[in-house]
Amino acid sequence: MRALPERGLGQVGRDRLELLEALISGPRFDPLFRGDVLDIPPDHETYGWGCAVLECLRTRTSTSDFCSTHRKEWIDHLARDPEGATRTGFLSATQPLEPAGGREEVLCAVCPDRPAYNYSRRICLFHYRLWDSYARRAGASADFASWLRDQVPYPQGYGTCRAATCDRMADTPLGLCAQHRERYIAAGRPGRVSLPLLWERHYERTREAVPVSTEDPSAFAAWCAGQQPVYQIGQISMVGMRPLAKAELQWGLEAHTRDGSRTRWTITDLRMLTNECRQNDVDSLAGLDLDRCRMKPRQIAREILSRLRPLYYTKEDSREAGFIETAHFGRRFPGMDTCFDLSAVPQRWLRDVLWDHIARLLQSVDCPRSRGTLDSARRALSELGAFLDVDAPGGGRTPELLTSRHAENFAADHRHRAAGNLQSLVVRRTDGAPGTVTKDSARITFNYVRKLLYELLERGEADAIGLDRSFITALPRGGRLPERKRRPFDDRLARALADEGNLRRFAATWDANNRGLRDAWEALVYTGRRCSEVLKLRFNCISYLNGVPMLWHDQTKVGNLDEGIRIPEYLFNRLDNRRKTTLQRFERRQGRLPTVLERDHMALFPTHVKNPRETESISYGFFSSSFREWVATLDLGRGVPHQARHTLATKLLRAGASLAHIRKYLGQISEHMAEHYVDIAGSELDDVLPRVWVGGPGSANPGEPLFDTATNPLSRETALAMAVDVGRRCTPTLGGLCTAQVVVDGGKCPRNLDCDSCDKLVMTGADLLYWRRKREQWYSIAERAPDDATADYLHKVFEPTARAIDGLERALAGLGLLDQALAMDLRRPQDYFSNMWNSGFPVEELADPDDHDDQEDEVA
Repeated sequence: MRALPERGLGQVGRDRLELLEALISGPRFDPLFRGDVLDIPPDHETYGWGCAVLECLRTRTSTSDFCSTHRKEWIDHLARDPEGATRTGFLSATQPLEPAGGREEVLCAVCPDRPAYNYSRRICLFHYRLWDSYARRAGASADFASWLRDQVPYPQGYGTCRAATCDRMADTPLGLCAQHRERYIAAGRPGRVSLPLLWERHYERTREAVPVSTEDPSAFAAWCAGQQPVYQIGQISMVGMRPLAKAELQWGLEAHTRDGSRTRWTITDLRMLTNECRQNDVDSLAGLDLDRCRMKPRQIAREILSRLRPLYYTKEDSREAGFIETAHFGRRFPGMDTCFDLSAVPQRWLRDVLWDHIARLLQSVDCPRSRGTLDSARRALSELGAFLDVDAPGGGRTPELLTSRHAENFAADHRHRAAGNLQSLVVRRTDGAPGTVTKDSARITFNYVRKLLYELLERGEADAIGLDRSFITALPRGGRLPERKRRPFDDRLARALADEGNLRRFAATWDANNRGLRDAWEALVYTGRRCSEVLKLRFNCISYLNGVPMLWHDQTKVGNLDEGIRIPEYLFNRLDNRRKTTLQRFERRQGRLPTVLERDHMALFPTHVKNPRETESISYGFFSSSFREWVATLDLGRGVPHQARHTLATKLLRAGASLAHIRKYLGQISEHMAEHYVDIAGSELDDVLPRVWVGGPGSANPGEPLFDTATNPLSRETALAMAVDVGRRCTPTLGGLCTAQVVVDGGKCPRNLDCDSCDKLVMTGADLLYWRRKREQWYSIAERAPDDATADYLHKVFEPTARAIDGLERALAGLGLLDQALAMDLRRPQDYFSNMWNSGFPVEELADPDDHDDQEDEVA
């Protein structure tokens, strides 16, 4: 965001100030945040500062709801009884405390124009010293009430504190309030302002004016002008701030209460921000050097400026300034500020191409759900722009000078960087070190550069900016990224990840705050859900339905929590215990149990960071990093949590579950997603298809499944019980399996190999392509029949076979295997002649028939 000038608002600053003043004066603006001094109630929902102990007047710490003293007592209370300690019991047994400082100004009970020096006695500094002298003389018989009745007020006070930002009363003739007087002494008494010795005795009692001596009045005046306001509990003073900076802070404070932000702004942090603005005398928060500010004030200033940006800049202004504001389009991506910086593209015309492309994405109904697409497009054009900046004439800022040679040079340079994993021209890591160009990032860069510039040709805008067509057409395609698929867990690693000792170590070492990492991992293993589905489970995610334990989760990625799956009793009990832990944590934070409505919004695995209502879940980054560190200690190879999903899918497929069952259980939305697991377990699919049996054309009911696949899953045990062993109980034949015992035992076929009309023929899922080709052949013959009678006869003859094919297709479709059966022809010569192939004609002898013939001639 552009900074305003340090001195003088200027026209832009005045316009912004008028805009904010109009918003602050509006009826919807909370009046609490108007004025130069904001008095925040101790129990304010967003900025509350009071200690949670009833009637305690001290301020809470930045990390808890207790003051520092009561926080230590609460920690000790938890340590004494970790399981049974409750916040309600602690609050009932704890005594409130008086504030240690920062009290509101109180007038003296005797002198109406002087501030109280002693708050418990409510007397000014002069009367306090009189009382102290009287109490020492009277000893134990000193009575403050009777002494106070005899005191007389002094005629006048010392005026208002001379510090520019203070409106409190001065407590001495020095002209400073108590806090500023202490600061003045600590600062070394600039200007050497002093009072006479024993001035109370020589001047106050005689009611004479106290002389004040100053060696350097200008130094004292400069010190007073640069002072910050005094500390007062619950108060934020904006006195001395410039108008625009003050209006920005007031608007930002009110906006922070409305957007549901989890960021906590404490009164202390806000005071530090106001002090920074006064000390640097900035016109706007944008004028602060945020790199030199403390962390908390820096975060607050950045958040306020981020909210102000959509007000200060229009779409056209943001295009001119080199960024795009997603809030202008009603979009906000998770984990991203609404400002998307485009300044890494040095050429204005190329940056405008990127801005227009992103704007069309944000306006589209197909707007991406995450920022990945925007980042890829920005990186691609940033790489191109950085290269043109050093290679093209004029730094590439004149598109008319770009030719195909520059595009070819860019492609060659980027391929060279990708081949050697060399440094990128623009990408920087989080630590500031240059990033590297990989083959995958190069593909993405080429694809996006070509796509965005080809859009110029399609929209007819290339000629308008003077970009030569040859430059665009010379840009290469990056191609598709190689598809990477997770492997299932290795058997040794899987056993280690399920070992009880390792699981306990995972919870003890990497889950110090007891957020449920082990429970989340076991839920992943038992259910095969996506990590986000498990980590974002709600408090009421488990229940019994007709006596069956169920898990309710969001399987649609759009917040629908009504998808339920059955879970084991063991997992149900673990998650139920996790709910009890979450309830206990809520009670210890709030001093009460959550309401029914609050439980609906609570997370099952809540984070401990900025989460007072337990509504935010632990992040995937925290879970995955902890998991990887745990796996690394096992020394059994690498592993990621998502592999649990692949492991479950392959085990289900190996156990006989169909792709339809797997896809439904895992929540896959398309066949393409389910194919990931088919490719991983292709050998299992080879075993499943031959186990889908239907009656052949010659059977009593052609096409009738020999196993009820509609109501029962095809398990491995059931398939073996059906005598699927090809080498022992049946023999492969053309178009299926022959179950005639005489043929299986090696006898001659009683039907003379007339398999089509034999009731012993069984069609399998592996034969679908054969029978489809045969159906096409019969239909072709019938179409070429000389007359209709012949055609009808042929159709009648083939009708049992057609019924058998239709039945086989229905059986495969019911199991979700139809597409795979059509795409894979699994009938191999080994299936037909397995015994003879393996024993009668050894492969070694068939490999070189000429040599084999020579050997036979020699024997003869």
